[in-house]
Amino acid sequence: MAKTQLNVRVDETTAEAARRRAQERGVSVNRYIEELVQQDAGEAGRAFVEAAADFMRRYETVFAEEFGAPDPSGSGAGPSGSR
Repeated sequence: MAKTQLNVRVDETTAEAARRRAQERGVSVNRYIEELVQQDAGEAGRAFVEAAADFMRRYETVFAEEFGAPDPSGSGAGPSGSR
């Protein structure tokens, strides 16, 4: 994957903490920051999936009443037997 340069400004305390944590992990500061961003993005994705699953659990009966129960065979056929 191609890399791009990103310049950020942080206070010296934050910069030193980043350097120290990167060194403790045995990675460059660049890699450490990259991993933090990827982790944060992954957490947001998980939160979205969890919220969507909760929504479906809460409103499952409403959807079933409106559109019919899902086909347990997984074929996608609705209550009338066709899509």
